Amino acid sequence: MTPGQDGGNAIELSGVRVRLGGTVILDDVNLQVRRGEFLALIGPSGGGKSTLLRVIGGLLTPEAGQVRVSTPPAFVFQDYRLLPWRTALANVRLPADLNLGQLGADAALKLVGMNDFGAYYPAQLSGGMRARVALARALAQSGDVLLLDEPFAALDALVRERFNDELLHLHDKTGRTTVLVTHSIREATYLADRVAVLRDGRIVRVLDTARQGRASAYTEGLEAELRALLGEGDSTRLREDARRGPPLGWLWPALAVLLGLLLWQLIAVTLHQPFLLPAPTLVWTELLRAHTELLPQLWFTARTAILGALLGTLVGLLIGYPLGRSHWLERFLSPFLVASQSTPVVVLAPILITALGFGVLPAVLVSALSAFYPVMISVMVGVREVDRGYQELFRSLRAGSWQRLLHLELPGALPVMLGGMRLSLSLALIGAVVWEFVSNQPGLGFAVNQARAYYNGPRQYAAIVLLVLLGVTLNQLVGSLERRVLRGRRQH
Repeated sequence: MTPGQDGGNAIELSGVRVRLGGTVILDDVNLQVRRGEFLALIGPSGGGKSTLLRVIGGLLTPEAGQVRVSTPPAFVFQDYRLLPWRTALANVRLPADLNLGQLGADAALKLVGMNDFGAYYPAQLSGGMRARVALARALAQSGDVLLLDEPFAALDALVRERFNDELLHLHDKTGRTTVLVTHSIREATYLADRVAVLRDGRIVRVLDTARQGRASAYTEGLEAELRALLGEGDSTRLREDARRGPPLGWLWPALAVLLGLLLWQLIAVTLHQPFLLPAPTLVWTELLRAHTELLPQLWFTARTAILGALLGTLVGLLIGYPLGRSHWLERFLSPFLVASQSTPVVVLAPILITALGFGVLPAVLVSALSAFYPVMISVMVGVREVDRGYQELFRSLRAGSWQRLLHLELPGALPVMLGGMRLSLSLALIGAVVWEFVSNQPGLGFAVNQARAYYNGPRQYAAIVLLVLLGVTLNQLVGSLERRVLRGRRQH
């Protein structure tokens, strides 16, 4: 795409031909849009309207013809494509984050009447409000060309009427060259200076309308009476959140733990085999008596597991991201990745002892080897599952690879990644304990081994209880992080 040579035209297409999947979608399309003009593009469904808009926006390259646009266009897509992990204000700020911003995000939101809702996530907004935010994001971009792909198609009639009035006001205020794809003849004649008719992949006629529909579309006859009875469309109502959790929901897991302890006590008393199954009361007594020995061992195991989980997560990220972007690289490395998980850690531990000794490093390596695979898989799957619509949005914003990684792929993959991190923490803890079993380092695994050797059932179970509590705590920490990070992402 090259800048337009004619100073009077913002968009020029000549002899444009587009073929998709062997089918000609556009054929010999010629079109000029003057600077500051509002052009509506109408035609039957499947006639190539959205394809033509993507050609103008640089998202599709024609196989023949020339496309000249004065400045890189800003897009408003039909489904809005607001990033669910960003608030309304942060979505509007996205062009600035990608070095494409011209108008400030606050000013753009104010321009569309959404300045009081900047802190809301897209899932908390009505359809009309999301349309406003998408329009504000486009207005925040640099350049004077605005492309609208049926942005109001999903709105009800009254809200759509109101948006048409506001869109006209915005166009008159900003003076941006605007191309609107619509199925509504009335909307086209009401909004546009000219209307281009696209049929069978060709522009068959361009009509000068000069917004002639303005006087007759909504203000005469029976339509005007019905409109007065219905009132003005309102798009700024928040949805009620019907998914609130049950009150005192923590009572159920607490009750389950209590019943489990009672059952444990009953079975232990019935068996009367303290070494095989000591009662919870004996385990509690041992915890109180030996806490000066067990707590340092707990810290040793926790440190190894946390460091191993962090290292495994880092390695999983570094390997999983390129695998997610490249299928051939996944196939190339798959034998080595499968082999790394098919070899039991208990087999690798003695080799690491021989090579690295009994220090912290081999312990962390064993833990990391246990933890990295779930993170790697979750990153790979998460990156591949990022919605293609968002990928196209970032293409329209001309984002680079590093910007796409930071602002789209990692945030988009985060829900899957956090699920992988939960599993990796559990596996990191298992790896730490396995290392302690093999190396006799002073952690909880060593405590379990030692207690078994001395036939001290209560001490053995006390160490196991601490291991369980450590695993639950680490899992809860990741769960809290997950709830905090994903709080605005519920589906709408």
